[in-house]
Amino acid sequence: MKALGRSEMGIKREWVIAALPDAYDVLLGELYDAAIDDHSWSRYLGHVRELFKANYATLIIRAPENSDKGLMVVSGDIEGEGSITYIAYPHTQTPFINCPVNQVFTVTDMMSYSTWLESDYYRTHCLPQHVLHVMGVDIALPVGGVFRFRITRPEDTPDFSEADKQLCHSLIPHMTRALQIHNLLGHKESLNTLYAQTIGRLSIATLVLDEHGSIVEANQIAREILATGDGLKVVGGRLEANYPGDNKRLYQALRSALAVRRHDQPTVAEALSVARPSGQVSLGLIIEPVPDQEWDEGQSKPSVIVYVRDALGRSILSSAMTRQLFGFTPSETSLALELANGLSLEDAAASLGIRRNTARAHLRAIFSKTGVRRQTELVRLILNSVASLGQQSDATQPLNEVRNKKT
Repeated sequence: MKALGRSEMGIKREWVIAALPDAYDVLLGELYDAAIDDHSWSRYLGHVRELFKANYATLIIRAPENSDKGLMVVSGDIEGEGSITYIAYPHTQTPFINCPVNQVFTVTDMMSYSTWLESDYYRTHCLPQHVLHVMGVDIALPVGGVFRFRITRPEDTPDFSEADKQLCHSLIPHMTRALQIHNLLGHKESLNTLYAQTIGRLSIATLVLDEHGSIVEANQIAREILATGDGLKVVGGRLEANYPGDNKRLYQALRSALAVRRHDQPTVAEALSVARPSGQVSLGLIIEPVPDQEWDEGQSKPSVIVYVRDALGRSILSSAMTRQLFGFTPSETSLALELANGLSLEDAAASLGIRRNTARAHLRAIFSKTGVRRQTELVRLILNSVASLGQQSDATQPLNEVRNKKT
């Protein structure tokens, strides 16, 4: 096959793109939608399949390793079409591996059709799916990683033409950028989720407000506090305190945070307490501005963050983490967590259904293993440890649930 020079390839791509400007624009729009939305990859690949008159369009996100299945999204008549799916991919058998990156290839670039038709890979994996013609490219990202893009046609259709290859080649820089954006957003989302989970494990409620005081986001602990309406509540989508005096101070703090944000001043947090109609200890609040993003325009943009701590709220501690960290037995762990949640030794023994002398014996063993001598020191040690950062699938029950069981 004759190799084309760089300028000749550019001219041919321009001809191809000029011949179908509307379809190409739609295709690129769907591609950049896919960069920010996993579900849009199926629409993009579906349009690719239509544009190239193909029976399958596939993006292999991760090639399998050893016994691991590959991760890919496929458009075509196949189970799991349109979704990102784990699919067994015979990567050790396919001839389309170790190809030069960012270069479009077809079957005839790799071998003759007679060799292709006689190959085990074709007979085992392609023939049953009515795949004869293959066009592909391995897309390498600047930060590392290779995505395999494949387009196929059935037996009763013509092979991919030079124009098809040029059109496919024109997609490479756009797919590279879209996949790069997708990866960066995915990494950022993973980190944000991790940080949010960590704050949740520390029993800190977080509320993100816009410049009007309306709630943009709230974590689970914040939603639980707001659901009680005890100290803080939601009125017309806005965060408010129960009592007028507290509400006035709350909005003064919010306005101060917004003023700091607008004038690009150093971040200064404000603290205040909010009384609760139930008579329980007041809620503690920290209010600070969200760093301003110059390009972040529009309604409901994050402007202020409010951290809330309920001094009487439960301590979310992982019993597995506590047991591993301090070398407690299961019985010692249960007692230690009850004490950390504010129960006296007598109440903890009653909650666990054990005798007071048994609880004392457990406590002596706990003191010996931790090196503390007082119950208050033990509680401080546990609450300040990393045990609260562990997964919470085995976390202790809320203190009010324990008390309800006692009654």
